[in-house]
Amino acid sequence: MTRRFTVIFEKEEEGGYHVFCPTLPGCHTQSETVEEGITNIREAMSLYIESLVEDGLPVPASV
Repeated sequence: MTRRFTVIFEKEEEGGYHVFCPTLPGCHTQSETVEEGITNIREAMSLYIESLVEDGLPVPASV
C-alpha cells in the first residue's frame, strides 16, 4: 500500500536542511541538498513505519 505524508524542509543557517514528517513524531533527518533530504526522509519514514508495525501499533493515516 502506498501512503503519502507531508514532509517539511527547513533550511538551516549553517547550510543544509532539517527534514521531518509532522505526522510521524520524532521522524527527522538532515541533508545537504533537497535530493539527499528526500532519500533520507523516505528511509527514515520507512523504518519508522516498519517499527510501528513490528510493535503492533497503528500506522497514522497519510495526509
